[in-house]
Amino acid sequence: MGFKYEALSNIFIVFLVCAVGNAELFDNVSDVAGGCNLFRGQWLYDSSSHPLYDSSSCPFINSEFDCLKYGRPDKLYLNYTWKPDSCTLPRFDGADFLRRWKGKKIMFVGDSLSLNQWNSLVCMLHAAAPKANTSFVRGNPISYITFQDYGVTVFLYTTHYLVDVVQEARGRILKLDSIRQGNAWKGMDMLIFNTWHWWTHTGKAQDWDLVQYGSTIAKDMNRLEAFSKGLTTWGRWVDQNVDPSKTKVFFQGISPTHYKGQEWGSRSTCLGEQEPIKGSTYPTRRPAAAVIVSKVLSTLRKPVCLLDVTTLSQLRKDAHPSKYGRDHSGLDCSHWCLPGLPDTWNQLLYAALI
Repeated sequence: MGFKYEALSNIFIVFLVCAVGNAELFDNVSDVAGGCNLFRGQWLYDSSSHPLYDSSSCPFINSEFDCLKYGRPDKLYLNYTWKPDSCTLPRFDGADFLRRWKGKKIMFVGDSLSLNQWNSLVCMLHAAAPKANTSFVRGNPISYITFQDYGVTVFLYTTHYLVDVVQEARGRILKLDSIRQGNAWKGMDMLIFNTWHWWTHTGKAQDWDLVQYGSTIAKDMNRLEAFSKGLTTWGRWVDQNVDPSKTKVFFQGISPTHYKGQEWGSRSTCLGEQEPIKGSTYPTRRPAAAVIVSKVLSTLRKPVCLLDVTTLSQLRKDAHPSKYGRDHSGLDCSHWCLPGLPDTWNQLLYAALI
Protein backbone atom coordinates (compact mmCIF):
# COMPACT_ATOMS: atom_id res chain seq x y z
CA MET A 1 0.00 0.00 0.00
CA GLY A 2 1.39 3.44 -0.83
CA PHE A 3 0.39 7.07 -0.85
CA LYS A 4 1.60 9.35 -3.62
CA TYR A 5 2.19 13.02 -4.20
CA GLU A 6 3.18 15.22 -7.10
CA ALA A 7 6.32 17.34 -6.86
CA LEU A 8 6.67 20.49 -8.96
CA SER A 9 9.19 19.03 -11.38
CA ASN A 10 8.84 15.29 -10.95
CA ILE A 11 6.18 12.78 -10.03
CA PHE A 12 7.22 10.35 -7.33
CA ILE A 13 5.49 7.35 -5.90
CA VAL A 14 6.28 7.59 -2.21
CA PHE A 15 6.40 4.10 -0.75
CA LEU A 16 5.71 4.13 2.95
CA VAL A 17 6.35 1.06 5.02
CA CYS A 18 2.78 -0.19 5.29
CA ALA A 19 1.59 -3.47 6.70
CA VAL A 20 -0.46 -5.49 4.26
CA GLY A 21 0.69 -8.94 5.25
CA ASN A 22 4.14 -8.67 3.65
CA ALA A 23 7.08 -8.99 6.01
CA GLU A 24 9.60 -8.16 3.29
CA LEU A 25 8.34 -4.58 3.21
CA PHE A 26 9.83 -4.00 6.63
CA ASP A 27 13.19 -5.67 6.17
CA ASN A 28 14.30 -4.11 2.92
CA VAL A 29 12.29 -1.25 1.53
CA SER A 30 13.90 -0.50 -1.82
CA ASP A 31 13.24 2.22 -4.34
CA VAL A 32 11.18 0.88 -7.21
CA ALA A 33 10.54 2.52 -10.59
CA GLY A 34 11.56 5.97 -9.43
CA GLY A 35 9.92 5.53 -6.05
CA CYS A 36 11.29 7.09 -2.89
CA ASN A 37 12.03 5.73 0.54
CA LEU A 38 11.51 8.84 2.65
CA PHE A 39 13.24 7.25 5.64
CA ARG A 40 16.61 6.62 4.01
CA GLY A 41 18.84 9.68 3.74
CA GLN A 42 20.99 12.03 5.81
CA TRP A 43 20.84 15.23 7.84
CA LEU A 44 22.17 18.35 6.13
CA TYR A 45 22.95 21.67 7.79
CA ASP A 46 21.12 24.58 6.17
CA SER A 47 21.61 27.99 7.75
CA SER A 48 18.66 29.31 5.75
CA SER A 49 16.34 26.68 7.18
CA HIS A 50 14.31 27.73 10.19
CA PRO A 51 11.74 25.99 12.42
CA LEU A 52 8.11 26.29 11.46
CA TYR A 53 7.26 27.76 14.87
CA ASP A 54 8.77 29.54 17.85
CA SER A 55 8.43 27.62 21.10
CA SER A 56 7.73 30.84 23.01
CA SER A 57 4.68 31.54 20.83
CA CYS A 58 3.12 28.07 21.04
CA PRO A 59 0.66 27.92 23.96
CA PHE A 60 0.52 24.11 23.92
CA ILE A 61 4.17 23.12 24.27
CA ASN A 62 5.18 21.06 27.30
CA SER A 63 7.99 22.62 29.30
CA GLU A 64 10.14 19.48 29.33
CA PHE A 65 10.60 19.87 25.56
CA ASP A 66 11.17 23.65 25.49
CA CYS A 67 14.97 23.56 25.42
CA LEU A 68 15.49 27.22 24.49
CA LYS A 69 13.32 28.41 27.37
CA TYR A 70 15.38 26.39 29.82
CA GLY A 71 18.76 27.61 28.69
CA ARG A 72 20.08 25.52 25.83
CA PRO A 73 22.92 27.75 24.56
CA ASP A 74 23.42 26.32 21.07
CA LYS A 75 20.91 26.50 18.22
CA LEU A 76 22.58 24.50 15.46
CA TYR A 77 20.13 21.63 16.02
CA LEU A 78 17.35 23.87 14.70
CA ASN A 79 18.93 24.16 11.24
CA TYR A 80 19.38 20.53 10.22
CA THR A 81 17.01 19.24 7.56
CA TRP A 82 16.27 15.67 6.57
CA LYS A 83 17.21 14.87 2.96
CA PRO A 84 16.00 11.54 1.58
CA ASP A 85 18.49 9.95 -0.83
CA SER A 86 16.27 9.82 -3.90
CA CYS A 87 13.70 12.61 -3.71
CA THR A 88 12.69 15.81 -1.95
CA LEU A 89 10.63 15.74 1.21
CA PRO A 90 7.74 18.20 0.74
CA ARG A 91 7.71 21.08 3.21
CA PHE A 92 4.99 20.94 5.83
CA ASP A 93 2.04 23.18 4.98
CA GLY A 94 -0.07 23.64 8.10
CA ALA A 95 -2.83 25.59 6.37
CA ASP A 96 -3.17 22.83 3.78
CA PHE A 97 -3.19 20.20 6.53
CA LEU A 98 -6.05 21.97 8.32
CA ARG A 99 -8.04 22.31 5.10
CA ARG A 100 -7.57 18.65 4.19
CA TRP A 101 -8.61 17.46 7.63
CA LYS A 102 -11.46 19.91 8.14
CA GLY A 103 -14.09 18.41 10.42
CA LYS A 104 -11.88 15.42 11.26
CA LYS A 105 -10.54 13.86 14.45
CA ILE A 106 -6.89 12.85 14.81
CA MET A 107 -5.56 10.92 17.79
CA PHE A 108 -2.05 10.12 19.00
CA VAL A 109 -2.07 7.06 21.24
CA GLY A 110 0.96 6.21 23.35
CA ASP A 111 3.48 7.41 25.90
CA SER A 112 5.50 10.62 26.26
CA LEU A 113 7.03 10.13 22.81
CA SER A 114 3.49 10.45 21.47
CA LEU A 115 3.19 13.58 23.60
CA ASN A 116 6.39 14.84 21.97
CA GLN A 117 4.98 14.36 18.45
CA TRP A 118 1.51 15.64 19.40
CA ASN A 119 3.07 18.80 20.88
CA SER A 120 5.04 19.27 17.69
CA LEU A 121 2.04 18.91 15.37
CA VAL A 122 -0.26 21.27 17.26
CA CYS A 123 2.52 23.89 17.43
CA MET A 124 3.08 23.54 13.67
CA LEU A 125 -0.64 23.94 13.02
CA HIS A 126 -0.94 26.87 15.41
CA ALA A 127 1.91 28.65 13.62
CA ALA A 128 0.12 28.15 10.30
CA ALA A 129 -3.15 29.56 11.66
CA PRO A 130 -2.16 31.80 14.61
CA LYS A 131 -5.45 33.71 14.59
CA ALA A 132 -7.66 30.62 14.48
CA ASN A 133 -9.89 30.07 17.49
CA THR A 134 -8.68 27.13 19.55
CA SER A 135 -9.76 25.27 22.65
CA PHE A 136 -7.41 23.21 24.80
CA VAL A 137 -8.50 20.52 27.24
CA ARG A 138 -5.76 18.84 29.27
CA GLY A 139 -6.82 15.61 30.92
CA ASN A 140 -5.77 12.11 31.88
CA PRO A 141 -5.72 9.98 29.84
CA ILE A 142 -7.19 12.24 27.11
CA SER A 143 -6.08 15.74 26.16
CA TYR A 144 -7.15 17.51 22.99
CA ILE A 145 -6.88 20.74 21.05
CA THR A 146 -9.57 21.86 18.64
CA PHE A 147 -8.90 24.33 15.84
CA GLN A 148 -12.47 25.58 15.87
CA ASP A 149 -12.38 27.50 12.59
CA TYR A 150 -11.60 24.22 10.82
CA GLY A 151 -13.34 21.71 13.08
CA VAL A 152 -10.06 19.80 13.42
CA THR A 153 -9.45 18.14 16.78
CA VAL A 154 -6.07 16.63 17.64
CA PHE A 155 -6.27 14.24 20.59
CA LEU A 156 -3.62 12.68 22.78
CA TYR A 157 -4.51 9.45 24.56
CA THR A 158 -1.81 8.63 27.11
CA THR A 159 -1.09 4.94 27.58
CA HIS A 160 2.32 3.45 28.22
CA TYR A 161 1.80 -0.02 26.76
CA LEU A 162 -1.30 0.12 24.49
CA VAL A 163 -2.46 -2.96 26.41
CA ASP A 164 -4.11 -2.52 29.82
CA VAL A 165 -2.72 -2.10 33.32
CA VAL A 166 -5.49 -3.08 35.77
CA GLN A 167 -5.52 -2.50 39.52
CA GLU A 168 -6.56 -5.68 41.33
CA ALA A 169 -6.37 -6.85 44.95
CA ARG A 170 -3.02 -8.52 44.31
CA GLY A 171 -1.55 -5.40 42.69
CA ARG A 172 -1.26 -3.65 39.34
CA ILE A 173 -1.49 -6.21 36.54
CA LEU A 174 -0.01 -5.62 33.08
CA LYS A 175 -2.42 -7.63 30.92
CA LEU A 176 -0.72 -8.52 27.66
CA ASP A 177 -3.90 -9.79 26.01
CA SER A 178 -6.35 -7.06 27.02
CA ILE A 179 -7.20 -3.66 25.48
CA ARG A 180 -10.32 -2.40 27.22
CA GLN A 181 -9.13 1.19 26.76
CA GLY A 182 -9.39 0.75 22.99
CA ASN A 183 -13.01 1.89 23.05
CA ALA A 184 -11.70 5.46 23.39
CA TRP A 185 -9.76 5.13 20.13
CA LYS A 186 -12.77 4.32 17.98
CA GLY A 187 -14.39 6.87 15.69
CA MET A 188 -11.17 8.67 14.79
CA ASP A 189 -10.26 9.64 11.25
CA MET A 190 -6.56 9.13 11.91
CA LEU A 191 -4.72 7.15 14.59
CA ILE A 192 -0.97 7.36 15.28
CA PHE A 193 0.18 4.70 17.77
CA ASN A 194 3.40 4.39 19.74
CA THR A 195 4.83 2.28 22.55
CA TRP A 196 8.15 0.91 23.74
CA HIS A 197 10.10 2.98 26.28
CA TRP A 198 8.02 1.98 29.30
CA TRP A 199 8.50 -1.71 28.55
CA THR A 200 12.13 -1.36 29.67
CA HIS A 201 11.39 0.31 33.04
CA THR A 202 12.20 -1.60 36.21
CA GLY A 203 12.13 -0.92 39.95
CA LYS A 204 10.33 2.23 41.07
CA ALA A 205 10.02 3.42 37.48
CA GLN A 206 7.90 0.36 36.60
CA ASP A 207 4.18 1.05 36.93
CA TRP A 208 2.97 -2.57 37.25
CA ASP A 209 3.53 -5.30 39.85
CA LEU A 210 2.63 -8.46 37.94
CA VAL A 211 2.36 -9.41 34.27
CA GLN A 212 -0.39 -11.66 32.89
CA TYR A 213 -0.80 -13.45 29.59
CA GLY A 214 -3.78 -15.77 29.35
CA SER A 215 -4.06 -17.57 32.69
CA THR A 216 -0.35 -17.24 33.45
CA ILE A 217 0.66 -14.58 35.98
CA ALA A 218 4.30 -13.83 36.78
CA LYS A 219 6.38 -11.23 38.61
CA ASP A 220 8.33 -10.52 35.46
CA MET A 221 8.95 -11.63 31.88
CA ASN A 222 11.60 -11.03 29.25
CA ARG A 223 10.71 -7.50 28.19
CA LEU A 224 11.08 -8.07 24.45
CA GLU A 225 8.85 -11.15 24.71
CA ALA A 226 6.28 -9.17 26.67
CA PHE A 227 6.46 -6.32 24.14
CA SER A 228 5.91 -8.77 21.29
CA LYS A 229 2.85 -10.29 22.96
CA GLY A 230 1.40 -6.90 23.83
CA LEU A 231 1.95 -5.49 20.37
CA THR A 232 0.39 -8.59 18.83
CA THR A 233 -2.69 -7.95 20.97
CA TRP A 234 -2.76 -4.36 19.70
CA GLY A 235 -2.49 -5.62 16.10
CA ARG A 236 -5.46 -7.91 16.71
CA TRP A 237 -7.40 -4.90 17.99
CA VAL A 238 -6.61 -2.97 14.79
CA ASP A 239 -7.74 -5.87 12.61
CA GLN A 240 -11.00 -6.20 14.54
CA ASN A 241 -11.91 -2.55 15.03
CA VAL A 242 -10.50 -0.35 12.26
CA ASP A 243 -12.36 0.37 9.03
CA PRO A 244 -9.64 1.46 6.55
CA SER A 245 -12.16 3.34 4.44
CA LYS A 246 -12.80 5.66 7.39
CA THR A 247 -9.58 5.63 9.43
CA LYS A 248 -5.92 5.95 8.46
CA VAL A 249 -3.61 4.16 10.90
CA PHE A 250 0.08 4.84 11.52
CA PHE A 251 2.63 3.41 13.90
CA GLN A 252 5.14 6.01 15.04
CA GLY A 253 8.11 3.68 15.02
CA ILE A 254 10.71 3.16 17.73
CA SER A 255 12.29 6.38 18.98
CA PRO A 256 15.89 5.77 20.11
CA THR A 257 17.76 7.04 23.17
CA HIS A 258 21.33 8.38 23.39
CA TYR A 259 22.57 7.60 26.88
CA LYS A 260 25.48 5.42 25.72
CA GLY A 261 28.06 7.59 24.00
CA GLN A 262 30.20 4.59 23.11
CA GLU A 263 27.64 3.80 20.42
CA TRP A 264 28.92 6.76 18.38
CA GLY A 265 32.48 6.90 19.71
CA SER A 266 32.04 9.22 22.67
CA ARG A 267 32.68 8.81 26.39
CA SER A 268 29.69 10.98 27.25
CA THR A 269 25.94 10.99 26.59
CA CYS A 270 23.74 13.30 24.50
CA LEU A 271 24.75 16.21 26.76
CA GLY A 272 26.79 18.73 24.81
CA GLU A 273 26.24 17.09 21.43
CA GLN A 274 25.68 19.74 18.75
CA GLU A 275 25.80 17.82 15.46
CA PRO A 276 24.07 14.75 14.03
CA ILE A 277 25.99 11.67 13.03
CA LYS A 278 27.17 12.11 9.45
CA GLY A 279 25.96 9.78 6.74
CA SER A 280 22.91 7.55 6.67
CA THR A 281 23.76 4.71 9.05
CA TYR A 282 24.05 4.48 12.82
CA PRO A 283 27.14 2.68 14.15
CA THR A 284 25.10 0.08 16.03
CA ARG A 285 22.19 -2.00 14.82
CA ARG A 286 18.52 -1.08 14.91
CA PRO A 287 16.86 -1.59 18.29
CA ALA A 288 15.44 -5.08 18.79
CA ALA A 289 12.05 -3.50 19.47
CA ALA A 290 12.02 -2.09 15.91
CA VAL A 291 12.46 -5.60 14.55
CA ILE A 292 9.48 -6.77 16.61
CA VAL A 293 7.36 -3.87 15.32
CA SER A 294 8.18 -4.86 11.74
CA LYS A 295 7.30 -8.48 12.39
CA VAL A 296 3.97 -7.71 14.04
CA LEU A 297 2.89 -5.14 11.46
CA SER A 298 3.64 -7.57 8.63
CA THR A 299 1.00 -9.98 9.96
CA LEU A 300 -1.91 -7.52 9.98
CA ARG A 301 -4.86 -7.79 7.64
CA LYS A 302 -5.67 -4.07 7.91
CA PRO A 303 -3.21 -1.49 6.48
CA VAL A 304 -1.00 0.24 9.03
CA CYS A 305 1.76 2.54 7.81
CA LEU A 306 4.99 2.62 9.74
CA LEU A 307 6.56 6.05 10.17
CA ASP A 308 9.99 4.46 10.26
CA VAL A 309 11.72 7.22 12.19
CA THR A 310 14.19 4.93 13.99
CA THR A 311 17.36 5.33 11.92
CA LEU A 312 16.90 9.01 11.08
CA SER A 313 16.35 9.66 14.79
CA GLN A 314 19.34 7.53 15.82
CA LEU A 315 21.48 9.96 13.83
CA ARG A 316 20.23 12.91 15.93
CA LYS A 317 22.28 12.53 19.11
CA ASP A 318 22.25 16.34 19.26
CA ALA A 319 18.48 16.79 19.40
CA HIS A 320 17.60 15.79 22.99
CA PRO A 321 16.81 18.16 25.87
CA SER A 322 19.68 16.66 27.92
CA LYS A 323 19.72 19.05 30.93
CA TYR A 324 17.78 21.83 29.22
CA GLY A 325 14.27 20.88 30.24
CA ARG A 326 12.01 21.92 33.09
CA ASP A 327 13.69 19.44 35.47
CA HIS A 328 17.36 20.39 35.52
CA SER A 329 18.14 17.62 38.04
CA GLY A 330 17.88 14.89 35.40
CA LEU A 331 19.45 14.07 32.08
CA ASP A 332 16.97 13.52 29.25
CA CYS A 333 18.47 11.70 26.27
CA SER A 334 15.13 10.07 25.51
CA HIS A 335 12.75 12.87 24.49
CA TRP A 336 13.40 15.57 21.90
CA CYS A 337 13.64 19.36 21.94
CA LEU A 338 10.84 21.38 20.35
CA PRO A 339 11.17 22.83 17.82
CA GLY A 340 13.25 19.91 16.66
CA LEU A 341 13.26 16.34 15.45
CA PRO A 342 9.55 15.50 15.97
CA ASP A 343 8.75 18.28 13.48
CA THR A 344 10.42 16.09 10.85
CA TRP A 345 8.33 13.13 12.00
CA ASN A 346 5.24 15.24 11.32
CA GLN A 347 6.66 16.40 8.00
CA LEU A 348 6.93 12.72 7.04
CA LEU A 349 3.37 12.14 8.25
CA TYR A 350 2.21 15.04 6.09
CA ALA A 351 4.04 13.59 3.06
CA ALA A 352 2.19 10.33 3.63
CA LEU A 353 -1.18 12.04 3.79
CA ILE A 354 -0.87 14.23 0.70
